[in-house]
Amino acid sequence: MEFLCYHRDRPGSVALRDELSEKHWSYMDQYAKEMIARGPTFADSGDTPTGSLHIVDLPDTAAARAFAFDEPNYQAGVYRDVLLRRWRNVLGRTMWDFPGGRSGGNRYLVLGLGAGRTADLAVPSCRDDLIAYGPLLSDDGTSWLGTAVLVRAPDPDAARAVLTPDRYADIDVHDWQFGGRPQ
Repeated sequence: MEFLCYHRDRPGSVALRDELSEKHWSYMDQYAKEMIARGPTFADSGDTPTGSLHIVDLPDTAAARAFAFDEPNYQAGVYRDVLLRRWRNVLGRTMWDFPGGRSGGNRYLVLGLGAGRTADLAVPSCRDDLIAYGPLLSDDGTSWLGTAVLVRAPDPDAARAVLTPDRYADIDVHDWQFGGRPQ
């Protein structure tokens, strides 16, 4: 089962995040084989982290909850909240398989929170710029709750335009970059 986990930082937690970086990396190293995508989000300035995204393939909901809530930064109070949802990997690949590579161009996390009927289940025409794409689902996987996208785009408005605007209660766009242990 695939899950999207987005930990959003608590304001003023950058120093604590930095202090715990090795514990975070050691924890995530345990899940290297399960990772579909990962990486931090940033404030508009691009310097201040605002969250941490992980898309993982885990056996069940209990394993996903353990992944999200046992994470050292969460345990220490770096994060203010967690979005944890079932997700379906429509592209069938990991971020490391993205033909556009790890760098070049702006990268965004786009979260569309559903409002009614299912939307955007088919891959949009900008497929070459999609790093990850899929629906957010209920715990049992039967109800559509929104759509999550990692995309290379010229700006936040172009990233937002990947989703059908009138089909969502809200669409959040976050500066995002490929994650993983620094080399």
